[in-house]
Amino acid sequence: MKHLLKMLDLSKEEITDILNLADQLKYEREHGIAHPILQGKSLGMIFQKASTRTRVSFETGMYQLGGNPLFLSSNDLQIGRGEPVQDTARVLSRYLDGIMIRTFAQQEVEDLAKYGSIPIINGLTDFCHPCQVLADLMTIREVKGSFEGLKMCYIGDGNNMANSLIVGGLKVGMEVSIACPSNYQPDSVVIDFAKQNGKFTMTESVLEAASGADVLFTDVWASMGQEDEANERKLVFAGYQINDDVMAAANSGAMVQHCLPAHRGEEITEKVFEAHADEIFREAENRLHAQKAVMVKVMGE
Repeated sequence: MKHLLKMLDLSKEEITDILNLADQLKYEREHGIAHPILQGKSLGMIFQKASTRTRVSFETGMYQLGGNPLFLSSNDLQIGRGEPVQDTARVLSRYLDGIMIRTFAQQEVEDLAKYGSIPIINGLTDFCHPCQVLADLMTIREVKGSFEGLKMCYIGDGNNMANSLIVGGLKVGMEVSIACPSNYQPDSVVIDFAKQNGKFTMTESVLEAASGADVLFTDVWASMGQEDEANERKLVFAGYQINDDVMAAANSGAMVQHCLPAHRGEEITEKVFEAHADEIFREAENRLHAQKAVMVKVMGE
C-alpha cells in the first residue's frame, strides 16, 4: 500500500489490515506502550479546507508515532498562489516522507501521487473521505464484533461521506442502503461500483432505507463550500433526518454514527444524538487510531 487516495483503491484485505493495526495501536496507546514507528520522519499536512478533527488527529498521531508533523495552510504555500501541483509534489517529495492533503478536487490528490515520490494520504476531498470511513468501520467492528450480517444505512446528501461509506461498507461485506433526494445522489462512479458489488439499495424514502439497519449514518445538509446553498438545502433535505421514527424502523440496538460537526435539529435530532453520543465520540476518537495505522502502512513499511 503506497498511498491512500480513495476507498475504491483499497481491497477488502487492505482495509482489514488497516483496521487490525488500528486496533493494535489503540490498545498500545491505552496501555501506555510507546510505538515510535515513524521516528525521524516528517509528514507535511496541506490544508486547503479548514478542519478540527483532521488536523488534531493527524498532528497528534504523528507525534505519537515519533515523527514530525508540519502544518501547511494554503496561505503558506505557493500552491495557493498558482504553482502547479506537479511542481509542489516534486519539491515536497525532496523534503518530506509523506503528505496528507485536505482539499477540494480529487484530481489534486491524484496528481500529488502521480508526480511526487512519497506517500500521499487523502484527508478529504469533495469526492471522498477515506480516513473518516476507515475510522467508521473500525468503530462498527468494535461495537458489533464483526461486519457479518450487518446492514448500514446512510441518510442525507450523496456527498463525499456517502461515496466513501458505500464503497467501504460493501467492500467489508455489509449490506448498504442510502436515502437521498433524487438530485443529490452519490457520484456515478460509486453507484456503478455499488450495483456490481454486493447488496445495495438507493431510495428517496428514509424509512425504507432505515428498515432493518444495524448502523445509521448521516452528515450535514450543506458541507464546507456549500454555505450559499444552505437555505435551499434545508428545504430539499427536510425529512432526511435521523429521529425517533427512523430509529424505530431500524433494528433494535442500532448504532448511530456522525462524522461531525453535527447540526442538531437538522440531519439528526438532539435526542438521538445524545442517546448515541458515546458511539459518535468513539468514532471521532478512532480517527486518531485509524489514521496512525494508515501512516504506518504507507510511511513505515
